[in-house]
Amino acid sequence: MLTSTADLRSFVVSQHKLGKKVGFVPTMGALHEGHLSLVEASAKQCDATVVSIFVNPSQFGPNEDFQRYPRTLENDLSLLQKTGYLQAGYMTGGEQDTAVEVFVPSITEMYPAGFDTSIHVGSVSQILEGKSRPLHFQGVATVVLKLFLASQADTAFFGQKDFQQICIVRKMVSDLNVPIEIVMCPIVREPDGLAMSSRNRYLSASERRQAVVLSQSLRLAEMMIVQDNIRDAAAVKRAAEQKIRTAPDAVIEYVSVADSVTLDELQRIESKPVILLAVKFGTTRLIDNLVLSL
Repeated sequence: MLTSTADLRSFVVSQHKLGKKVGFVPTMGALHEGHLSLVEASAKQCDATVVSIFVNPSQFGPNEDFQRYPRTLENDLSLLQKTGYLQAGYMTGGEQDTAVEVFVPSITEMYPAGFDTSIHVGSVSQILEGKSRPLHFQGVATVVLKLFLASQADTAFFGQKDFQQICIVRKMVSDLNVPIEIVMCPIVREPDGLAMSSRNRYLSASERRQAVVLSQSLRLAEMMIVQDNIRDAAAVKRAAEQKIRTAPDAVIEYVSVADSVTLDELQRIESKPVILLAVKFGTTRLIDNLVLSL
C-alpha cells in the first residue's frame, strides 16, 4: 500500500520503465462491485493498475456528509484482495507480469499546509449537480488532476453513474492537455435495478424498496424514446418524473434529458441523449442516468 505521492510516482515510473501500460482507478473507498468492475476493466486493458482510496474533503459542501461518508479501508483492502485478478497474482511482487497497487494518501499529503489552488471547469460544472452543489466539481477536478499528475498513469477508469463528473474530467483533460485516456465503464446495478452506490447503505428498508423507481423511470424514458419514437424531451421528462413520484418518499432534485457531451437540456431528442436524475429519499441523495444511442 502506497501512502505518499512520491511512492506513487516511483511505482508508476518503475512500471513504465518495464514498458507497461498503467491504469488508474480513483475512488473514495467504501468499495462495492461497481468499483471492482473498474479494477477489472483496468486489469484487462492495462499491465498495471493503481487504485486510489481518498475521501476528498474539497468536494463536500459545508452541509454535506464528509464526516458521515463511510470509511471502510480494511474492508476495501479485503475486497481488492478477493478479486479474481489479485488471486491470480496481479499484485506487486506476484509471479505474473501485472501489478495492482493501492494508493491511500492522508489529507495532508494531498492538501499540504498553504495549499491554495483549485480547478474550475466552465459551464458543464455549473448545471445539474453543480447547481445544487456549487463547489463540488471544483473539488473533484482539483483532486483528480492532482492524482493524474502524481501518478502519470496512462488510462483512468470511471463509472458511468457519475456521468457529469466524467464529462467534467474529459473537458479538463482536453483543455489542459493532460496526457491520459479517460474510459467510462457501465453502471453496475443491484438485481432489482438500483445503481450500486456507497450511499445506498443509508437507506431505510422502506426507502430501499422505493429507490428502485429510479431505474424504472429511466427504463420508461428509454421505452418512450426507442420503442415509441417520442422525440419531445419535455414529454419524456414529465413521464419520468411522474414515475418517480409514485414512490411516496421520493423528492426530485432534477430530471434532465440532455446532450451527452455538453449536458445542455434538449428540446428535441436527437442522436445520443442522456437522461440524468437526482432524487432524495429521506436524507439520502441518489443519482442515476441512462445514455442512449439512436
